[in-house]
Amino acid sequence: MSTVKIARRFASLQPSSMIKIFQAASAVEGLINLSFGEPDFHTEPEIVDAAAKAAREGCTHYPPLQGFEDLRKEIAAYWKRHHGLETDPADILLTVGGLQAPHLCFQAMLNPGDEVLVAEPCFSAYFQQVENNGGVVAPVPSREENGFFPTAEDYAQAVTPRTKILVVNSPCNPTGGVLTMEQALEIADVAVRHDLFVISDEIYEAFIYSGKHIPLSSLPGMKERTMTVGGFSKSHCMTGWRIGYAMGPAELLKVMTTLSVSQTFGVNTLAQKGGAFALATQDEKVKARTAEFEKRVRYCAGRLNAMPGVSCPEAKGAFYLFPDISGTGMTDEEFAWWLLEAGKVAVIPGTAFGASGAGHIRIACTLSMEDLGKAMDRMEEALKKRG
Repeated sequence: MSTVKIARRFASLQPSSMIKIFQAASAVEGLINLSFGEPDFHTEPEIVDAAAKAAREGCTHYPPLQGFEDLRKEIAAYWKRHHGLETDPADILLTVGGLQAPHLCFQAMLNPGDEVLVAEPCFSAYFQQVENNGGVVAPVPSREENGFFPTAEDYAQAVTPRTKILVVNSPCNPTGGVLTMEQALEIADVAVRHDLFVISDEIYEAFIYSGKHIPLSSLPGMKERTMTVGGFSKSHCMTGWRIGYAMGPAELLKVMTTLSVSQTFGVNTLAQKGGAFALATQDEKVKARTAEFEKRVRYCAGRLNAMPGVSCPEAKGAFYLFPDISGTGMTDEEFAWWLLEAGKVAVIPGTAFGASGAGHIRIACTLSMEDLGKAMDRMEEALKKRG
């Protein structure tokens, strides 16, 4: 008999369909992988050099728990420069990747049974984080005609006396949706009216192709009730550096900082120095990569819309497409596994991002135009052969 006694709340924990696809795809020879939301660009060499220089100069000791002040100042300057958002560097906490930020927030705020509204389709890690910290996930469904964002009525109907936090992600993974000003104001109205705290995941803020990025904390009544999640993984191609940040009310960040001490005791010093250099010097390169990603999503959307049984809405941001494949007669799960076998192309089933994703797949346009073209060719050929 095993002496390892897993906690009851984790006893039935299973890999998500996304993880299952990742694992299966890794064994497919000749695979074209459109399942992984990681930019194909390497970190710029000068960012690496800045981190290496810091290491040679002795920046190899424990970091300040909240993060280096010079980096927090660069983050504040970045958001002011790009989005007009005024942020005190004291109200910024560096985290180990952007994903640690909502985890710490849930840990700091949730009591057992507290409900968290999660706009779906969404990044599925939110569900697990809420449950891991004693909360109850209350998914708020959306529809394609609303850009895959819930309406004010959808949110209002989902609120109960136990609702404490609302989670929203724009630009959105997996849909590529971007909140309009009207939609953002509706979220703010719901939050203020029902006294909800908002976690606004804005990790893809650099990638906007249509419209404008709207920081939720910039709206009336929202600064004191919003934690914004940001980072370097997507915008600066630093996924492996594991550095992100939270911007929010000082009283919340104080507790989150204390909680982080027992988990990570700060964020890698060299990643912070690389991040500070990136924010100070890389705006034009980020802009160029944004243009490249826009070219990719436009190309793939055009190809997908010409395929039998497939309909692909416009991506307004991020680097994902979320085509409707229900016209093929397959469910999203069936389609993803069929395409992996028939075309050696990996995509993620839409239901990996919540029930609202049914009948859709997520495609990450994070490969070269040449490889994306090959993937579209394979998918089109497989669909035609299937009839």
